[in-house]
Amino acid sequence: MRIAAVDKKLLDILVCPLCKGPLVLDKAADELICKGDRLAYPIRDDIPVMLEEEARELAPDEEVVS
Repeated sequence: MRIAAVDKKLLDILVCPLCKGPLVLDKAADELICKGDRLAYPIRDDIPVMLEEEARELAPDEEVVS
């Protein structure tokens, strides 16, 4: 798991590029989750990829981590 290398200060200031809402870290999936838009932004090579076209839509029944 590579998430430990992402700086906590960076995670604290990142927001969803669409709604500007807060993001939740899903360590197991190496993703940042926007609960409002139900999108999961990947973290690749220790870098959050904050592009809408790279985000994964959460399934309607998929639980959002808190």
